[in-house]
Amino acid sequence: MNEARQILGWRPTASREALLGRAALLARTRAFFAARGVIEVETPVLSSAAATDPEIESLSTEIEGLPGRFYLGTSPEFAMKRLIAAGYGDVYQIARVFRDGERGRWHNPEFTLLEWYRLGFDDAALMREVESLASALLAPARTLLAAEQITYAEALRRHAGLEDALRASLATLEAAAARCGIAYEGPLERDALLDLLMGLAVGPRLGFERPCFICDYPASQASLARMKPGNPPVAARFELYIDGVEIANGFHELADPLEQRRRFEADLEERRTRGQRAPPLDERLLAALESGLPECAGVALGFDRLVAVALGARSLAEVMAFSIGSA
Repeated sequence: MNEARQILGWRPTASREALLGRAALLARTRAFFAARGVIEVETPVLSSAAATDPEIESLSTEIEGLPGRFYLGTSPEFAMKRLIAAGYGDVYQIARVFRDGERGRWHNPEFTLLEWYRLGFDDAALMREVESLASALLAPARTLLAAEQITYAEALRRHAGLEDALRASLATLEAAAARCGIAYEGPLERDALLDLLMGLAVGPRLGFERPCFICDYPASQASLARMKPGNPPVAARFELYIDGVEIANGFHELADPLEQRRRFEADLEERRTRGQRAPPLDERLLAALESGLPECAGVALGFDRLVAVALGARSLAEVMAFSIGSA
C-alpha cells in the first residue's frame, strides 16, 4: 500500500507559499476591477458549440438524456459577448478553461483565464489597462517600466531577420526558420511558419527589460478582431509578453456578424482540410452580433502565467495546486 501511494504521487505540485501568493493575486485582481466598476460574471463551462480555430482543440463529453456532444470551453469569450450584446456593460471573469493537446512548461490542458471586455475601448485603450493591471499585480515585489509597443512586423524584423513579414513569401519564411534553427516537419503554410517564428524565435526574447506589447497582427491572424485599414490591412489585435512569456491576447472586437460567420466557416474548411474535427458553429453568438454588439475591446490573460511571472516560478505546475500529471 505504501509503495502504491508513492507511485501515485499524491502531493501538490505548488508549494503552500505559491498558493498563498496566488490567492493574494486573485484578491487584488478582483479589487482592481471593482475599483473600475467592472462586473464579475460566471458563464457555463459546457456548450453545444466550440471554438473553430484550427490551432485550438476542444475537449468534449456527452450528457445522458441530451443529444449531441458538449464542449468544455476554451475561453468564455462567446458567452461574455452575449452578455455585452444583452446590455450588461463592462464584465470580467476568472474562468477555468480547457484545451486538448496543450501540455508543457507554460501549458496545461486545464488552466485559468482572466478575461474582460470594456465598452467604448479600442485596442490601444485596452493595452493601457492591461499594463495597469500587470503593474498592480506584480508590485511591490517588482516595479515594471513603461511597456514597449512594437508591431508584429517589426518584432519579426528585429528577432527573425524578416524585412517584411506581412508580405514575405513562403520561401522567405522557410529561410528565416532555417536561420533561426527551427526544425519542423513540412511543408507548412505561411501562418504556420509565422507562428513558429513568433513562438520560438521572437516571443522568448520579448519583455525582459520592460513589458512588450506586439500589435497589428497579419489579417490572416485576426481571429475575432476587427481590421485596421492600410496596405496591407492589419488586425486590431495585440499580445503582451513579460520575461519571454506570452501573457495576454486582446482584440478591438469584431461586431460584423457576416464577417464573423465568414471567418468561422473558413476555419471549419481549414479544419476539414487538415482532417480535424469540425465542431458546430456558435449560432447564439452570431445571433447576438446580429442584434448589435456595442463598440468594445476584450482581452484574455493567462492568469497562471502571470502568477508564475509574479512569483518567479519556472513553470505553470509550480503555481497550480495540481497540474495535469498529478490530478
